[in-house]
Amino acid sequence: MVDVDLGVCLGELRLQNPIMTAAGTAGYGVEFANVLDLSRLGAHVVKSLAIFAHAGNPAPRLAPLPVGMLNSVGLPGPGVERWLNEYYPMLASSGATFAVSIWGRTIEDYVEATRTLAQGAPQAAFIELNVSCPNTDAGDRLFAHDPTAVSGIVSRCRQETNHPLYVKLSPNTDRVLAVAEAAIQAGADGLVAINTVFGQWLYKGKSVLGTARGGGLSGAQIHAMALRIVSDLRSYFPSIPIIGVGGISTVDSVVRMLTAGANAVQIGTANFVDPRRSQLLVQELEVKVSNQGCNSLLSFLARFEGLDRPGGAGELE
Repeated sequence: MVDVDLGVCLGELRLQNPIMTAAGTAGYGVEFANVLDLSRLGAHVVKSLAIFAHAGNPAPRLAPLPVGMLNSVGLPGPGVERWLNEYYPMLASSGATFAVSIWGRTIEDYVEATRTLAQGAPQAAFIELNVSCPNTDAGDRLFAHDPTAVSGIVSRCRQETNHPLYVKLSPNTDRVLAVAEAAIQAGADGLVAINTVFGQWLYKGKSVLGTARGGGLSGAQIHAMALRIVSDLRSYFPSIPIIGVGGISTVDSVVRMLTAGANAVQIGTANFVDPRRSQLLVQELEVKVSNQGCNSLLSFLARFEGLDRPGGAGELE
């Protein structure tokens, strides 16, 4: 048994390790219980919920690519109240640390979802405001592309809960830093970067997905983009908690994201390849830190202070 302290802090929230699932990749609660022990993770992020039930986009919704994946799932879900009744009790009693991702079509949708969760899910570690999904009716007119819109969502939601609020940012805009600043000034406790990238894949001239405009690209090919954005965010916001997401599937990609400036990471597409991947990464990180003669993740990461960001891939492999 490897005895290593992998603990990290997101503001006042301490996690036993930096490995989380990304919203939409590991279900609403304990669906993966037969293969994945959520209590071993830093946190499980519940698939994005709206205040209303939603059917999502037409099939096919997922398409494996030569590298990575394209999806147009479109945020189907049972709605917050049904989730509270059917899934929350199991998750709350599982021993897992968890967060809840929410989305909406309007600011009021976010506010009502936040209010309902604040009252019904006191054990949630934080609420993730998903303002950046590329697979909604909004098309490319996302809240996450507009600092004023994000400020409005965060400020209104901040009034409804004492839960920490994390804003999930979009890579599909040149205003990432402006949006992040607006979110922080409006009361966000932290940032999540990044969501999927606008993408398209064709077969015989037609989209491989059920929506003609394509979907969100994820996997290894967006890792460098995620590193760049996380690195920029850390440079501009030295003390704000940041959760890094994008193309993370190996222990070296975890470490690379942490040295880019993330406090923790979320695992997404890799969960579709192997539902056990998040838990395996916890074990692999323990071994990696121990093999370097360190008894904690923080002491291990201290060795990389001063490396040129986004992480010096050569030094980490």
